[in-house]
Amino acid sequence: MSFDPDTLALWDQTPEIEIETTRRSGAPVHRTVIWIVVDGDRAYVRSVRGAAGRWFREIQANARGAIHAGGRRVAVEAQPVTDAATIDQVSELLRRKYEQRWPGPTASMVREEVLPTTLRLIPDQR
Repeated sequence: MSFDPDTLALWDQTPEIEIETTRRSGAPVHRTVIWIVVDGDRAYVRSVRGAAGRWFREIQANARGAIHAGGRRVAVEAQPVTDAATIDQVSELLRRKYEQRWPGPTASMVREEVLPTTLRLIPDQR
């Protein structure tokens, strides 16, 4: 299950997107600016604040959210990434996409303590 190619291309070309999260149905909805990377037909996000980031805590409590980019809202579901090879690949993709423009923040995104917050996004089938 993947996103359509136009959505993936938009995310790949957009430096910063907004992720929409809520702790549970009926709770306040929050939008936070984050980075996103695309690898083929897969999209990934990671919390620069590690497990302390509000959006990350909310999406752990309620895996459904949305990505806002280019005037579009796309419903997503977040899945934790646990295999080392994929986590390393996401770090490399973050470096390629962001390091030249934002070297300091990119270094923050590939710190050991934030690696466990790597999430794969899939289409929300609700």
